Amino acid sequence: MTLKPVGTSDLLVSPLNLGGNVFGWTADEATSFAVLDAYAAEGGNFVDTADSYSAWVPGHTGGESEAIIGRWTAARGNRDDVVIATKVGQHPQFKGLSGANIKAAAEASLARLGSDRIDLYYTHYDDESVPVEEIITALDGLVREGKVRQIAVSNISPERLRASLEFSDREGLAKYVAIQPHYNLVSRGTYEGERAALAAEHGLSAIPYYALAAGFLTGKYRPGGPSVDSPRAKGGEQLLKDPRALRVLAKLDEVAAAHDAEVAEVALAWLAAQPTVVAPIASARTLDQLKPLLAFADLKLTDTDLASLTEASAP
Repeated sequence: MTLKPVGTSDLLVSPLNLGGNVFGWTADEATSFAVLDAYAAEGGNFVDTADSYSAWVPGHTGGESEAIIGRWTAARGNRDDVVIATKVGQHPQFKGLSGANIKAAAEASLARLGSDRIDLYYTHYDDESVPVEEIITALDGLVREGKVRQIAVSNISPERLRASLEFSDREGLAKYVAIQPHYNLVSRGTYEGERAALAAEHGLSAIPYYALAAGFLTGKYRPGGPSVDSPRAKGGEQLLKDPRALRVLAKLDEVAAAHDAEVAEVALAWLAAQPTVVAPIASARTLDQLKPLLAFADLKLTDTDLASLTEASAP
């Protein structure tokens, strides 16, 4: 895989950011190791997780995904070959973005990852009770200590994002190099517009989550089709009621057929071709699910393909 830089940083990442939300949830440790092995064998080097994954599972406390990734890198001896991104703010024991909480949560993540540094550290959801100055100062402290290489941001208002970026510039502190937005062919307004403009203005890379819209953009949800056995099936099935989503699905089928590709490959290729996007996030709970995710980077969509998908997905 051809590696690309994240924003203005020295991080070089593969075009697929492998989502770790399933590790320890719908993929047990052995399966998670197999998926990670297959991803790395194809040149993938960018793994996404969060300290809260998978606290929603009965009996889990959060951090299960980080711990599995940490055990995998230890078993394979490949920590220096992998860019690990994790997030702060949603772990049940470390809620919010106060300076003290950010520091404590980072230490806990490092322990679970079995690592001396986090490569890319996101604020998971903004905490508007905390001034952006306090958040950035705390993150800058972690960078100065060598515990975090680069910082990034996920769910945040454009106003708070701008204030954060301007504070970093004004004070010479660590600055976000990436944004992780909810963004895909059936959810464009969640990123396009002011957030995307800010990313472009400040040189941030977009690393979209829900890149396949909870599985809808894989084509496995169809009107009148069989039910899908997935914990996220409700989200995919809801989109079957959206005429625009059905337009997108029909166009994806058409483009996929023309390229002898899978629907998921086309959806990811469209997303990867959008301004500022460097690596969509997609997860796989089986090796079969991983195959089309890896293949998308080799799919060359034409300008006509891209334009037709953009038109079909227009709000």
